[in-house]
Amino acid sequence: MVKLTMIARVTDGLPLAEGLDDGREVKDVELYKQQVKALFKNLANRPNEPSRMSVETGPYGWSSYIIEGRVCYLTMCDRAYPKKLAYQYLEDLKNEFERVNGPQIETAARPYAFIKFGEPS
Repeated sequence: MVKLTMIARVTDGLPLAEGLDDGREVKDVELYKQQVKALFKNLANRPNEPSRMSVETGPYGWSSYIIEGRVCYLTMCDRAYPKKLAYQYLEDLKNEFERVNGPQIETAARPYAFIKFGEPS
Protein backbone atom coordinates (compact mmCIF):
# COMPACT_ATOMS: atom_id res chain seq x y z
CA MET A 1 0.00 0.00 0.00
CA VAL A 2 1.17 3.53 -0.78
CA LYS A 3 1.72 5.46 2.46
CA LEU A 4 3.14 8.84 1.47
CA THR A 5 3.55 10.68 -1.81
CA MET A 6 5.52 13.88 -2.36
CA ILE A 7 6.26 15.99 -5.41
CA ALA A 8 9.11 18.53 -5.55
CA ARG A 9 10.88 20.74 -8.04
CA VAL A 10 14.36 19.32 -8.65
CA THR A 11 16.11 22.61 -9.40
CA ASP A 12 15.73 23.91 -5.82
CA GLY A 13 14.09 21.09 -3.83
CA LEU A 14 10.88 23.08 -3.31
CA PRO A 15 8.07 20.72 -2.19
CA LEU A 16 5.09 21.25 -4.51
CA ALA A 17 2.50 18.75 -3.24
CA GLU A 18 2.12 15.99 -0.69
CA GLY A 19 -0.35 13.27 0.07
CA LEU A 20 -0.71 10.97 3.05
CA ASP A 21 -2.57 8.05 1.56
CA ASP A 22 -2.48 5.98 4.72
CA GLY A 23 0.28 7.71 6.67
CA ARG A 24 -1.61 7.70 9.96
CA GLU A 25 -0.52 4.09 10.41
CA VAL A 26 3.15 4.84 9.82
CA LYS A 27 5.11 5.60 12.94
CA ASP A 28 7.60 8.43 12.56
CA VAL A 29 5.91 9.77 9.41
CA GLU A 30 7.30 13.25 10.18
CA LEU A 31 10.81 11.80 10.27
CA TYR A 32 10.25 10.22 6.84
CA LYS A 33 8.93 13.53 5.49
CA GLN A 34 12.10 15.26 6.69
CA GLN A 35 14.25 12.58 5.02
CA VAL A 36 12.33 13.02 1.77
CA LYS A 37 12.75 16.80 1.90
CA ALA A 38 16.50 16.34 2.46
CA LEU A 39 16.60 14.02 -0.56
CA PHE A 40 14.85 16.67 -2.67
CA LYS A 41 17.41 19.30 -1.61
CA ASN A 42 20.28 16.90 -2.46
CA LEU A 43 18.85 16.24 -5.91
CA ALA A 44 19.16 19.96 -6.69
CA ASN A 45 22.91 19.73 -6.02
CA ARG A 46 23.46 16.41 -7.79
CA PRO A 47 22.18 16.59 -11.36
CA ASN A 48 23.48 13.15 -12.32
CA GLU A 49 21.22 11.17 -9.99
CA PRO A 50 19.37 8.23 -11.58
CA SER A 51 15.99 9.19 -12.98
CA ARG A 52 14.40 6.16 -11.26
CA MET A 53 15.37 4.61 -7.97
CA SER A 54 14.01 2.59 -5.03
CA VAL A 55 15.55 2.69 -1.55
CA GLU A 56 14.69 1.13 1.80
CA THR A 57 13.20 3.61 4.24
CA GLY A 58 13.38 1.66 7.46
CA PRO A 59 11.26 -1.04 9.02
CA TYR A 60 8.04 -0.01 7.26
CA GLY A 61 8.99 -0.25 3.63
CA TRP A 62 10.75 1.49 0.81
CA SER A 63 10.50 4.57 -1.36
CA SER A 64 10.64 4.92 -5.10
CA TYR A 65 11.06 8.05 -7.12
CA ILE A 66 11.12 9.15 -10.71
CA ILE A 67 12.58 12.38 -11.98
CA GLU A 68 11.04 13.79 -15.11
CA GLY A 69 12.52 17.04 -16.33
CA ARG A 70 12.31 19.50 -13.48
CA VAL A 71 10.12 17.48 -11.09
CA CYS A 72 10.69 14.53 -8.72
CA TYR A 73 7.75 12.28 -7.83
CA LEU A 74 8.30 10.09 -4.76
CA THR A 75 6.19 7.51 -2.97
CA MET A 76 6.74 5.56 0.23
CA CYS A 77 5.19 2.07 0.28
CA ASP A 78 4.77 -1.00 2.48
CA ARG A 79 7.44 -3.66 2.04
CA ALA A 80 4.92 -6.00 0.40
CA TYR A 81 3.78 -3.47 -2.21
CA PRO A 82 5.13 -4.40 -5.69
CA LYS A 83 7.70 -1.93 -7.04
CA LYS A 84 6.20 -2.30 -10.51
CA LEU A 85 2.87 -0.93 -9.20
CA ALA A 86 4.65 1.90 -7.40
CA TYR A 87 6.36 2.99 -10.62
CA GLN A 88 3.08 2.78 -12.54
CA TYR A 89 1.44 4.91 -9.84
CA LEU A 90 4.27 7.46 -10.14
CA GLU A 91 3.95 7.53 -13.95
CA ASP A 92 0.21 8.16 -13.69
CA LEU A 93 0.81 10.83 -11.04
CA LYS A 94 3.45 12.50 -13.20
CA ASN A 95 1.19 12.59 -16.25
CA GLU A 96 -1.72 14.10 -14.33
CA PHE A 97 0.43 16.61 -12.43
CA GLU A 98 2.06 17.82 -15.66
CA ARG A 99 -1.33 18.06 -17.37
CA VAL A 100 -2.90 20.08 -14.56
CA ASN A 101 0.05 22.19 -13.36
CA GLY A 102 2.75 22.01 -16.04
CA PRO A 103 3.04 25.69 -16.97
CA GLN A 104 3.01 26.84 -13.33
CA ILE A 105 5.71 24.53 -11.95
CA GLU A 106 8.64 26.83 -12.71
CA THR A 107 6.89 29.91 -11.29
CA ALA A 108 5.75 28.36 -7.99
CA ALA A 109 7.32 30.47 -5.25
CA ARG A 110 6.06 28.89 -2.04
CA PRO A 111 6.19 25.35 -0.64
CA TYR A 112 3.16 23.19 -1.37
CA ALA A 113 1.84 25.60 -3.99
CA PHE A 114 -0.12 22.69 -5.49
CA ILE A 115 -1.31 21.09 -2.25
CA LYS A 116 -4.87 20.91 -3.59
CA PHE A 117 -3.67 18.68 -6.43
CA GLY A 118 -4.26 15.48 -4.46
CA GLU A 119 -7.54 16.48 -2.82
CA PRO A 120 -10.81 14.99 -4.03
CA SER A 121 -12.91 17.32 -6.15
